[in-house]
Amino acid sequence: MQSAGKLSFGDAQTLFVADWKGARIFALQVPAPTAPAGKPFNLRDVQAPIAKALGVAPAALRFEDLAVQPDSELAYVALTVRGAHGQGKPAIVSIDAAGRVRRLDLAKASGSAAITDAPMADVSFWRDLPQQTLTVTDMRYYQNKLYVAGLSNRSFASTLRVYDYPFSGKASATTVEMYHPVHNQIETRAPIRSMTVMTLGGEPTLVAAYTCTPLVTIPLKDLKDGAHIAARTVGELGWGSAPNGLVSFKVGDAEYALLVNSSRSADLLSAADLAGAAAAPGLNTPIDWPAKPYLGVKAVMAPLSAVMRIDNLNPQLLLALRRSDAGGEMQLVSIPKGGYLRLSDFVNEYDFPDYRYPDGDKFRDFHKYARTIEGYPELAR
Repeated sequence: MQSAGKLSFGDAQTLFVADWKGARIFALQVPAPTAPAGKPFNLRDVQAPIAKALGVAPAALRFEDLAVQPDSELAYVALTVRGAHGQGKPAIVSIDAAGRVRRLDLAKASGSAAITDAPMADVSFWRDLPQQTLTVTDMRYYQNKLYVAGLSNRSFASTLRVYDYPFSGKASATTVEMYHPVHNQIETRAPIRSMTVMTLGGEPTLVAAYTCTPLVTIPLKDLKDGAHIAARTVGELGWGSAPNGLVSFKVGDAEYALLVNSSRSADLLSAADLAGAAAAPGLNTPIDWPAKPYLGVKAVMAPLSAVMRIDNLNPQLLLALRRSDAGGEMQLVSIPKGGYLRLSDFVNEYDFPDYRYPDGDKFRDFHKYARTIEGYPELAR
């Protein structure tokens, strides 16, 4: 394995790793999950214990992706360990809520599959970002198939590859175009950056986001080898930002998708609204930019602008990989579904020691819960 980029779990013991340098997808067998500890993550400097476990300086670490092992509440993080002359070596570690780090042996893959149509090595963006780093931009496993978004060497570069697992040979490849309301053009080059699989209107569907930030839906049945398809643009969520992760989950009886972004707050979308938008014709007219930056399916703002990667930890909590604003430390922390923030990031009226909740205050129970899981049980009054 020459690089470790995007991660995705198949079953609880199979971790898929995208190697953009080697143009392969690896399947790593990981230890079977133990019973979940039921403890939230409050690791405010996860960079230090990872660096110690790898025997390098914290500044040598580049964080690539995060995936939570199903049924374990154990986080797996992909990294590039940078050397003195800019070269990088891959590493993957597991981390529990207590901050214990274990390095995976990347030589013990149970199988791999080639990416036969990877982009050329002689093209770079912004002078020193190789086009090949976008060979795989996201992966999702669904019903014995691994769905892989990224770039290819085809004239329509934006590609969705589908691998049967266990790996049995060459992937099917579908090229994808979509209409981008901010740019007012059909786009065939820029790849999907984040995606998840949801059932919309009874149909298994990829919900996917691109940079700057159109949201599209693609029925899985439309992905056929050699086909060129048009994704349905169902929303324009705001210009000037890149998707950092897209997860779906249930809160009570309602299902949601949550998109975290590089340069603004997160977008919370209901499955019901997405299903309605997927059944409509889709967007095909330019947006009135910048005065009216949104179009199509409506999203609820969620205050998660500092998040680099996100995944489901358990039915109640998300797990976020993010950087501290003040010190720059990489953090691995839990965030409650339904709340989408950490109270300890702020100081407000509720936090003063002489504050008393009035009867019937609607935030009191949530504050008690959030303060407890964030590591401040003495403040859960």
